[in-house]
Amino acid sequence: MEMLLSTKGITICLLFFVLSLAAAIEIPLSVAQLPTITEQSHTQVAYPFDEDFTIKCEARGNPQPIFNWTKDGKPFDLLSDPRIVSSNNSGTFVIQNRGIITNFQGKYRCFASNVLGTAMSEEIELIVPSVPKFPKEKIEPLDVEHGDSVILHCNPPKGIPPLHIYWMNIDLQHIPQDERVSMSLKGDLYFANVEENDSRSDYCCFAAFPRLRTIVQKMPMTLKVSRFKHANDSGSPNAAVTKANFIKERKPKLLIPPESAGSSSSVTVIKGGVLLLECIAEGLPTPHLSWVKVTGNLPKDEPETENFGKILKIDQVTAADEGTYQCTASNPMGRAKHEFHVHVEEPPRWIKEPEGGVYSVGTNLVLLCEAIGNPEPTIQWKLNGMPIDSRTFRGRISAREISLTNLQLQDSAVYQCEASNKHGTILASANVNVLNIAPLILTSDGENYATVVGYSAFLHCEIFASPAADIRWTKDDSIEPLSTLRYELNKNGTLEIKETKKEDSGSYACWAANSVGKRAITANLDIRDATKLVVTPKNPRVLKSHSVLLKCQSEYDSHLKHSFKLSWRKDGDELPVNSTEDGRIILDRDTLFISSVALEDQGVYTCVASTSLDSVTAESQLIVLDVPDPPEDLQLSENQNRSVRLSWKAGTSHNSPINESIIEFEENRWEPGRWQELTRAPGNDTTALLSLAPYVNYQFRIVSVNAVGRSQPSKPSLRYATPPAAPDKNPENIRVEASEPDEMVMKWEPLKPVERNGPGLEYKVSWRQRGVEVDWNEETVKKHSLTLRNTPTFVPYEIKVQAVNNLGSGPEPNVTIGYSGEDVPDAAPSGVSVDIVNSTLVKVFWFGIPRDRVRGHLRGYKVSWWKTKSMLDGKRHHPEKHFLTFVGDRNYGMIPGLEPFSEFRLTVLAYNAKGDGPESSPVVFETPEGVPEQPRFLRILNFDKDSVTLSWGLPKKANGHLTGYILQYQIINETHEIGPLNDISVTNRSTLSWRLSGLRSSTKYKFYVKACTVKGCGKPVTEEGLTMAQGTYAGIYDGISTQGWFIGLMCAIALLTLLLLTICFVRRNKGGKYSVKEKEDLHPDPEAQSIKDEIFGEYSDSDEKPLKGSLQSINGDIKATESADSLVDYGEGEHGMFNEDGSFIGAYSGSKEKGSVESTGSSTATFPLHA
Repeated sequence: MEMLLSTKGITICLLFFVLSLAAAIEIPLSVAQLPTITEQSHTQVAYPFDEDFTIKCEARGNPQPIFNWTKDGKPFDLLSDPRIVSSNNSGTFVIQNRGIITNFQGKYRCFASNVLGTAMSEEIELIVPSVPKFPKEKIEPLDVEHGDSVILHCNPPKGIPPLHIYWMNIDLQHIPQDERVSMSLKGDLYFANVEENDSRSDYCCFAAFPRLRTIVQKMPMTLKVSRFKHANDSGSPNAAVTKANFIKERKPKLLIPPESAGSSSSVTVIKGGVLLLECIAEGLPTPHLSWVKVTGNLPKDEPETENFGKILKIDQVTAADEGTYQCTASNPMGRAKHEFHVHVEEPPRWIKEPEGGVYSVGTNLVLLCEAIGNPEPTIQWKLNGMPIDSRTFRGRISAREISLTNLQLQDSAVYQCEASNKHGTILASANVNVLNIAPLILTSDGENYATVVGYSAFLHCEIFASPAADIRWTKDDSIEPLSTLRYELNKNGTLEIKETKKEDSGSYACWAANSVGKRAITANLDIRDATKLVVTPKNPRVLKSHSVLLKCQSEYDSHLKHSFKLSWRKDGDELPVNSTEDGRIILDRDTLFISSVALEDQGVYTCVASTSLDSVTAESQLIVLDVPDPPEDLQLSENQNRSVRLSWKAGTSHNSPINESIIEFEENRWEPGRWQELTRAPGNDTTALLSLAPYVNYQFRIVSVNAVGRSQPSKPSLRYATPPAAPDKNPENIRVEASEPDEMVMKWEPLKPVERNGPGLEYKVSWRQRGVEVDWNEETVKKHSLTLRNTPTFVPYEIKVQAVNNLGSGPEPNVTIGYSGEDVPDAAPSGVSVDIVNSTLVKVFWFGIPRDRVRGHLRGYKVSWWKTKSMLDGKRHHPEKHFLTFVGDRNYGMIPGLEPFSEFRLTVLAYNAKGDGPESSPVVFETPEGVPEQPRFLRILNFDKDSVTLSWGLPKKANGHLTGYILQYQIINETHEIGPLNDISVTNRSTLSWRLSGLRSSTKYKFYVKACTVKGCGKPVTEEGLTMAQGTYAGIYDGISTQGWFIGLMCAIALLTLLLLTICFVRRNKGGKYSVKEKEDLHPDPEAQSIKDEIFGEYSDSDEKPLKGSLQSINGDIKATESADSLVDYGEGEHGMFNEDGSFIGAYSGSKEKGSVESTGSSTATFPLHA
């Protein structure tokens, strides 16, 4: 079988040694042995309501013991009364509760005997209580005088304690007790002095016996208290009468203890019990009781008193409580004292009990017996329940010791030691078994054991032998005892194999031998793989309200799969399935999922894997991160006019250190309820000295910040008001704005509310015309602007603005230069000239206007141009103006996007914030010829097996005088293999078709046609076709080009294309944006590229800024230079200048790479493919 073996081994030496089993192992019942009492009753009460009473006595031994009883020291026959029921092989008997059973009361003792000896029980006292009753008696009334002392006696009947006594009236209402009226420990009711209201006829004493479930009542007693009493006993009517209130006051007199006991008495108390000392006194006025310890050690605590100070009580009495205690009863008339000499005694208790055991023949025996008590106990030895006669006993005997030498089998006996004093008797027994037997192996033969690698294995071999046996273990077929450091032989014969390995599996044998004989058993050990666990993730840090999934990955031996179990714990406590009511924590065998993680979910989560052989754990600490708790306990100190110290207690950081504390303020004068940031303190600081502004009623709060986020704000601090002061600063951002040429509006940023520093804030504005006026003009205003009228146009002024309040002025303000209102420029640029860069790009130069003619801040120049006629056909054009804006004070600009071979006019004007100035005189210039655009179409009219006829259209724009066409073709196929490119020059510009011959049959060709001027050739139009083996037409137009449905389809496509082009044209005219950089990259012009490299340097415009039809420039107010990496040389222009084909770029861009073409026939950009 498989057994759970735990406790990981550590290396300990294995000792091959002899075991002594005299007292280590209980004697097997199969071995002859002395009787031993195993169970017995103790003091027992025969309650009248019980049906029977059991007195127990059980013993074991071999042979089976025989039981006998004594009662009060005399033999007691269990058959002497039919109400006694006994059973065989047991000393226990039952007394049936029938009839009078008082004769069973007494002290019983059980004796268990066999041929080897006799065992004796402790005394068992059976108490048969009588039913308690008060005697029937007639109690005479007590007639006393006011102020006398009275005792009402209870004299309760005897019964089983505890006894509870109550004084009540006939209505079962308790008699009130106090320092004057109280009950003694014996139950009597004492009156230190009586009063008239003590008179009543129903003083009843009740005695309660809880264990007997009985309450008995004494006959009611009558007490009469009168105010008058005759002076003589004759009752003569002439006798003098004494009033009851004429009472003689008297000093206290002790009633308990009585005067007859003298001034002192002795009291004995049992150690560990309760000490009760009682003093009750009579007197008038009512005496007061006090206690003091006269001799001995003073108690550590004030003694406890009860019953209105009349009882001194000490629980758990010790020897230190021994001594003299004094009670004192006192009133104004005197005092009375009594001393109690307290003696602490105790019943016997063992210091050394005799210990029996198993002894082999020839050994020696020593039994010790020591007890203490107060008085000192007497010790008596007994042998098999009978007193030892020292004259016949062969050993030595003394009060505390018995010894025997050379033990023999017949010396087996039960020795009893009894210690007694007046407080009780204790009994100890020692079984001396003298045996001579061969080893008995109590462990079963052939047991199967299993453990896991690394754990300890325990192979049991429980042995009983006398004399003691030698034990050794062997493994498999070896006869050599196991003796390496990993093996340890325990005292009980068990073999422990520490830190087991796989090779420890096998068969083991346990051998036991003594002088009488030898025995052996075998045991089998299997070593399994240890269970392994890993919890992932390890120690995760999770934000509050997020989720976390813990995975418990395990490995275990396949033999243990049926016993394998997984469970989860949190902080050591097992997690039940669905451990939260809302189902946030979900356990699914090896996974633990926590949704919406809360702060209380933080802790150590342990995965526990257990099998029948081992148990392992793996932990992962879940750390929950959250924003800090808000700071607490904000305190203000070090109060100054301009500062205060703020201190606080940081809130819990929730596992993410506080990085900083944001201190905010709110003031209730200008913006009540609005919190503003004042300053920040580093994370570890909990105090900050705050700089404050005057005339602000502050309150503060703090927000703590950690890596997770911000805490809730703290509770606000107390308010702190700073006194007013003159302004510390003046307004900033002083500027001049004007809408009219003859006015000047001075504006500034007003001071913030916390910058006012006091009531009555105003602004003192000073100004003078620069270089003209010496004295300052001043005006004080409450708003943050001032308008001056009738000022000269655009002249400089010196301006100052100073803050002023009821407590004074701010610092001396700085002087700001501002200009009065602007007007449009009144002069036009001169010296306008144009340099032709290429067929679509020109550079314009001009001389700027004088500064005094600008009449404002010069914003820049605008260049306007329009086409007047085409140089190709001489046709005049309706003027359509375009313009570009050049920001800043400059004298040149680049005009792109012009049409080649055309005549233009151009003007330049200056502008400022007020508007445009007059234009310069128009300058006329002509653009040179450019390359033509691609032909409108390319078609294959006839395609035979070795020839083809091509037809093409005129270019959309010739951009000059056509000089002819270039026709190119090459072989292509589906495997991307291409043939060489063949060129044919068509020099007659009127030729629009050409027949090619010498082509291969069944071959696919690609054809290119492009138009040329003196400036070069434009982009080609392309078409593809396949020759046929039989010479049949294989072009893409063959066969279907004459079909009606095909013609209709082509017309529809043409209409749709025209519609799309129209829409694009309209949208471009409405402001479509063109990126110069993008267009230039798509259609690079070699001529333009070279010019750009010379003039603009490295051209770059990654932002692709649009050319806008507005007055604003591309670069704002940045002044450009000729080497600037921008479009500043081009300015900003109107989009209406662009044609639908995008000639803004195309007109001035040539072919970047020779032979690059774009097709309109195939609607895709294509290029010659060079083999």
